[in-house]
Amino acid sequence: MEQTGLPEFWVVKLSRSRNRPYYYNTKTAESLWEPPQGTDLNLLKKYIATKFRMTESSSGNAPAGSSPAKIRVQHLLVKHNQSRRPSSWKEANITRSKEEAYALAKNFLQQLRSGAVTMSELASRESDCSSAKRGGDLGFFGRNEMQKPFEDAAFALNPNQFSDIVESSSGFHIILRTA
Repeated sequence: MEQTGLPEFWVVKLSRSRNRPYYYNTKTAESLWEPPQGTDLNLLKKYIATKFRMTESSSGNAPAGSSPAKIRVQHLLVKHNQSRRPSSWKEANITRSKEEAYALAKNFLQQLRSGAVTMSELASRESDCSSAKRGGDLGFFGRNEMQKPFEDAAFALNPNQFSDIVESSSGFHIILRTA
């Protein structure tokens, strides 16, 4: 287990809206912008530098075949009635079939690839993910932070590249790697 320097039950998370680390107590659900009392600041500094810093590879200067520590994506999620949580900010109970959801995602991908609409515009209107309010922006994330099919597809992309339709237990995703 990685040494964070934080007291028991405290973890470091990355705020997607502010793109900076914050501290969360898994027992009390308390959140803080500053390290909680009792933190070993030297250990915490090392942990954050390793876990949350961007590497050369994220700016496109990595050697061929290497993978960045963190990437940033926008995505559009189309849920269906078999999704693990068939509801969204748009619809309390999603009733569309898996086939209907796939057809919708395919149409959205065609619109995006043709340049008829931007990911921000389309995700803001159509995504079933709460990230719609940020134009589908999920912020920076590293390995083992997302569902495996999503993560594998996202890390396989180059910056400014769209994925094909990616299926996860959440539904169908279209991913645009932004950094």
